[in-house]
Amino acid sequence: MKRILRALGRLLLALLLLAAAALAALGLLRWRGLILLSHEADPEQWELFGVDVSSYQGNVDWAVLAGQGVEFAFIKATEGSILQDRQFAANWAGAAEAGVRAGAYHFLSYDSPGDTQADNYIATVPVTEGALPPVVDIEFYGKYLEEPPEKAHVKAILDPLLERLEEHYGVKPILYVTYRSYYRYIAGGGYGDYPIWCSSPTIFPLVPGWDFWQYSHSARLEGYDGAQDRIDLNIFRGSRAEFEQLGRP
Repeated sequence: MKRILRALGRLLLALLLLAAAALAALGLLRWRGLILLSHEADPEQWELFGVDVSSYQGNVDWAVLAGQGVEFAFIKATEGSILQDRQFAANWAGAAEAGVRAGAYHFLSYDSPGDTQADNYIATVPVTEGALPPVVDIEFYGKYLEEPPEKAHVKAILDPLLERLEEHYGVKPILYVTYRSYYRYIAGGGYGDYPIWCSSPTIFPLVPGWDFWQYSHSARLEGYDGAQDRIDLNIFRGSRAEFEQLGRP
């Protein structure tokens, strides 16, 4: 009897290990953007497909991306109070020429005031008819990966930045969040009427009311020549009519 129980225990352990390996393989495929779950891949639900880019993608051929179904893009413009992405102007013009609707994103710094970060963005990104709303990218970097700043500190930077951007561009900015940054800084913080772009490359987004979903950090498309050969993939949650209305009076 003891031998039978030991054998059953080993069999159960083996089955658990196989299940764990299968889940890990599924997660890897989702992370690489190679598969979506059935309800996520439904073309009637996800009508609009887009990318986000920065100087890491190098020179982008926007017509080639558009030919692969890319209809919108978030383009890095600025970071903190002094940095500008060197490819922004070329990407902004190229996307417009190819008919790809674009929005510009700002990487939030926890080390400088919101007003000077707004100055940097406003000086870099022109007011452009039909553009997607400005984006503020709220995530962790450097030492803040292990020691995130306090909520009050982030709010003191973020609120003036959002206020300035909304005043200048005439539309509420989009908040780019991870699960961690959303629940640390945004949830319950008075940001309920801001559009949400959620980064969740392995599972369906676990934040409420999101509008854009960055579902892969590691896909490959044709049309760019940078040192980074991967590109982020995104979908818009709503209908085409809702997308067209986003950011317009």
